[in-house]
Amino acid sequence: MRLSTTARYGLRAMSDLCLSFEKTNSPVSVSDIASRQNIPVNYLEQLFGKLRRNGILESVRGAQGGYLLARKAEEISIADILAALGEPFIFGSCQTDKGCENAVTCPTFNLWRKVKSSVDEILEATTLKDIAAEKNSLLENLEKFIDPEREKIKNLAVKNSKGD
Repeated sequence: MRLSTTARYGLRAMSDLCLSFEKTNSPVSVSDIASRQNIPVNYLEQLFGKLRRNGILESVRGAQGGYLLARKAEEISIADILAALGEPFIFGSCQTDKGCENAVTCPTFNLWRKVKSSVDEILEATTLKDIAAEKNSLLENLEKFIDPEREKIKNLAVKNSKGD
């Protein structure tokens, strides 16, 4: 199971928007978020369009325009954001609308149903405010806090980008 680019970019951008709005109390431009998060502006505009149409964001026109949250950050779950982006979590074809002809005898059917249920509970219980607070905490403690697992993943990405 992989998290899609749409889901990753959408969650990063929403966290950024939430923190930026808390600091400035004014709409945040897509280009500013795209620049900070290294996300293509056109792609982010598409994502924010989906989020606006689904009642997660509001847009403000004009020179000082941009986007802001349609509801309080603590009222927007990660599940809400993923659903608005059209990015449901699915574990195996048996969990889709099409189903699976082997579901009746599949030994992993209940496993994937339990995993999906657990993930759904976590995504419903975790809010935008929670992930924005996590990002803020990481930024504030960058020098003091080194998570070995994050460092290992970062170093692997750097190594792979160099073609080693």
